[in-house]
Amino acid sequence: MDTAFAYVSVWTLLAFVLTWTVFYFTNMKSKATKLAETLAEERKDGATDVIIVGAGVGGSALAYALAKDGRRVHVIERDMRAPERMMGEFMQPGGRLMLSKLGLEDCLEGIDAQIATGMAVYKDGKEADTLFPVENNNNFPYEPFGRSFHNGRFVQRLRQKASSLSNVRLEEGTVRSLIEEKGVIKGVTYKNSAGEETTALAPLTVVCDGCYSNLRRSLSDNNAEVLSYQVGYISKNCQLEEPEKLKLIMGKPSYIMLYQISSTDVRCVYEIFPNNIPSISNGEMANFLKNTIAPQVPLKLRKIFLKGIDEGAHIKTMPVKSMSASLSERKGVILLGDAFNMRHPAIASGMMVVLSDILILRGLLRPLSNLGDAHRVSEVIKSFYDIRKPMSATVNTLGNAFSQVLIASTDEAKEAMRQGCYDYLCSGGFRTSGMMALLGGMNPRPLSLICHLCGITLSSIGHLLSPFPSPVRIWHSLRLFGLAMKMLVPHFKTEGVGQMLFPVNAAAYRKSYMAATAL
Repeated sequence: MDTAFAYVSVWTLLAFVLTWTVFYFTNMKSKATKLAETLAEERKDGATDVIIVGAGVGGSALAYALAKDGRRVHVIERDMRAPERMMGEFMQPGGRLMLSKLGLEDCLEGIDAQIATGMAVYKDGKEADTLFPVENNNNFPYEPFGRSFHNGRFVQRLRQKASSLSNVRLEEGTVRSLIEEKGVIKGVTYKNSAGEETTALAPLTVVCDGCYSNLRRSLSDNNAEVLSYQVGYISKNCQLEEPEKLKLIMGKPSYIMLYQISSTDVRCVYEIFPNNIPSISNGEMANFLKNTIAPQVPLKLRKIFLKGIDEGAHIKTMPVKSMSASLSERKGVILLGDAFNMRHPAIASGMMVVLSDILILRGLLRPLSNLGDAHRVSEVIKSFYDIRKPMSATVNTLGNAFSQVLIASTDEAKEAMRQGCYDYLCSGGFRTSGMMALLGGMNPRPLSLICHLCGITLSSIGHLLSPFPSPVRIWHSLRLFGLAMKMLVPHFKTEGVGQMLFPVNAAAYRKSYMAATAL
């Protein structure tokens, strides 16, 4: 009797559990179907798919790319006037390739953009040309030259191209905050051009508002580190000798650059460090440029360098920031551009990285008909973070290393590394072509960069030890090796050892995003 009762009880319990399970999953499926139908109905009603905060290079290019895929995009930009920046004026060959794959290559036309075939590098009275490789360029599938231009003109062309699409709404307004519900970003609150506080809602928000982003603080614990400052101005109505070559002068305390940004305008830039910045308002900066920096500029370039100062050109300073990329824990939002990842601008690759990121993100989002599925979008963002590494890790590591070797020093080991970098870069052959392919984004392979950095280190140590290895020279060589490790090892942590050392990821990136037939 007891046994029969036990059997009946067990089977009754199992029947109850089975019935409840069937009911639960049927109900969940019904709810999911209703949610999908609701979201589909919202799309029919013209709801926004994506909000983009910021209409600079990244925001405008992303708006165009997503809108071409049928997304309804709302872009909110603080100031629709042409920006006056002294960064974002040089597009590497790799960046031009990404621009062409996004269908935006015509935005470089009609703005008096100048062709850039490479660099002329100057150090201690010596000069050498380092050009982007035309041959032996790792089968780079595009024209092997860059472009330099006025940033504001380029940004306005991108905005015009994006706003030419009917499903892009480009609006002037200041975004105040993100709207969040249970860890999911639902949209933004902003003040429009009429001064009215309003909201915009969408299943996906992209924060692309630059290096001064206020929204980044609410999404990421990453803080940007100020490394130095760039001081720059424009010398007007002049043209450099061989204007197709950016002029890089390895001066003191750091580098000086001159490059053509239009047929009549030359950008003059130099790096200065935070401990002693002359005042611009009282004329100290102009005097510093004339008396300290100008004498280091080669004679054939000095007249143009001084021209802008003598004519009262507007001198600007910009902080040079560095910040590694990190994913936000919140769903429904993506950080992009300088709001997401920054590196030293000496290698002029910021635009190239953000265009690469947009190309990857567009491809990952294409299969998703419903951006309101926060879980699937989060999985896409995680994939995006890994896939971008070959390009971003190469550029971030190179920017850090290159900027450090450009700094002059009385330390014998540091100066030997600086001289070794110049000798290696300017030696010709595979060394020059390899380094210029990396600088130009034509070969985004972290392992290739590591090999070249090892080559520079060993070459520098060889110079230090010659003509014979005395104890002092051996000591300086060991210190130089330590300096090289300090440049490289932190990136293994921030970028990932696997991403830096294993070539499979770089090969997959190149096949998917850089091959002539890709996308």
